[in-house]
Amino acid sequence: MHTARVSSAAPAFPADVGGSRFGRSISRGVRALFQGDRFGIAALCFLALIVLLAVLAPFIAPYDPVHVSTDNLAPPNLRHPFGTDQFGRDMLSRILWGARLTLLAPVVGIGISTLFGVPLGLLAGYSTRWMSGLIMRVMDVMLAFPGLLLALIVVTIIGPGVVNVMVAIGIAFIPVFARVVYGSTLAVRGQDYVTAARSLGCTPRWLVARHILPNLATQIIVIASSAVGWAILTATTLNFLGFGVKLPTPEWGADLAAGKDWLQLAWWTSACPGLAITAVILAANYLGDHIAAVLEPHSHWRDRVQQVGLEGLQ
Repeated sequence: MHTARVSSAAPAFPADVGGSRFGRSISRGVRALFQGDRFGIAALCFLALIVLLAVLAPFIAPYDPVHVSTDNLAPPNLRHPFGTDQFGRDMLSRILWGARLTLLAPVVGIGISTLFGVPLGLLAGYSTRWMSGLIMRVMDVMLAFPGLLLALIVVTIIGPGVVNVMVAIGIAFIPVFARVVYGSTLAVRGQDYVTAARSLGCTPRWLVARHILPNLATQIIVIASSAVGWAILTATTLNFLGFGVKLPTPEWGADLAAGKDWLQLAWWTSACPGLAITAVILAANYLGDHIAAVLEPHSHWRDRVQQVGLEGLQ
């Protein structure tokens, strides 16, 4: 009797369970982002506007953000809608230019967290018991530290600088991604289609890449979008404390720190960057909730995130 051999590189059942279904769900999710919750849609449009203004800053900023003039501590007026700082630099121009670094650092940091945290979570969830225990105990130790404190420790060790702030944010958020992906991997690996693929001889690498990871992609997107607000707060805090951007380079956290000594004479030097930080963080949090409601409407994603410490990062 002839027995057919099934190749591990080409399972005998549809691979649509992973890749193509994920593609269709993401396509539906993108369209759904512009439907439903008005606050979420407003947050999405607001952040898109901020990104556009940051990109166009060299063309729309009315003044050179580092140009020093004699018109120092001028209140908001027609020439300087946001006033000037103690060196006569236009605050509106500094807000527009500062949006670049303020947004870039947390986005790169979350990218680093995703790049390392997701593989660690997958490895811990689909490996031997001792490897899983080793990885997750290290993540638990990192989660024992508040996110801002962990970022401060990292940036103190590797030194100040914009790039080092990005790295510190990335390291601080790695255990969040690893813990969530680990729990989700344990749940997915027990599904019938994964068991069927394993019984047909599919290798662990094939199972993770084609059947487990695509089914975790929406959760990863939800966690990343929800972490952006915390990452912005962490980045601006590090810059406020002097670990990142050095003046006169425009950045909201650094400008907030520079204006704090002039609050009684010129409140706008701190109020403008402070309000910008607040508005962007609120919009990022609203957008994270909106993305979660769209991509995973029936899951208790916030409960899972809170269990692994994202809500307590600060």
